[in-house]
Amino acid sequence: QVQLVESGGGLVQAGDSLRLSCAAAGRTFSTKVVAWFRQAPGKAREFVASIWWSSSNTYYAAAVKGRFTISRDSAKNTVYLQMNSLNPEDTAAYSCAASGVSSTTYNYWGQGTQVTVSS
Repeated sequence: QVQLVESGGGLVQAGDSLRLSCAAAGRTFSTKVVAWFRQAPGKAREFVASIWWSSSNTYYAAAVKGRFTISRDSAKNTVYLQMNSLNPEDTAAYSCAASGVSSTTYNYWGQGTQVTVSS
């Protein structure tokens, strides 16, 4: 079982930056892929970005490409989401998710952290 703990959310103004963290509490990340998702009020959850653990290959949703950067620090068992040039449309609850070692299904989810961007 992998427990994921997100942090770093908050209230910022349009154009500001935030860095979210997703830590695997109490153990080493044993995963094939880790991703960030977000869900705005009244909307479905959407994919934001992912990073493959072994290769560090990254993928982004079109809405955030060029503004957000996902990265990992294996030594700290942490995945980051650097978010730049934030706009009000980025307001959402952001959650990280991790797959198992041998699959790409996101079996483990964090509790989420709120990001609110004011105009």
